[in-house]
Amino acid sequence: MQADDLATRVARDPNYQELKARRTRMGWWLTLAMMLVYYGFILLVAFDKPFLATRMGDGVTTLGMPVALAVIAFTIAITAMYVRRANREFDVLSERIIKGALQ
Repeated sequence: MQADDLATRVARDPNYQELKARRTRMGWWLTLAMMLVYYGFILLVAFDKPFLATRMGDGVTTLGMPVALAVIAFTIAITAMYVRRANREFDVLSERIIKGALQ
């Protein structure tokens, strides 16, 4: 079996086409979500510093701290979302592709 033949069979496999489409679509949605959250935070820093500097209660904690923490938590959450979907869907499709290509 030649490498070119294997690559051609993989590229023509409907499971590969589905995997590629699903991963690409999810990647774009996650990228868009992350950019909105991150650049939204940066725009707040740039244009509404008084809002972020608003103190929460009598202490030294400002609104900027939980907002920044939320950006970090969002990043972790969408990473976990990707990993979970990759383990449940993408790995299954990858196994089908491998089995089909090696027959």
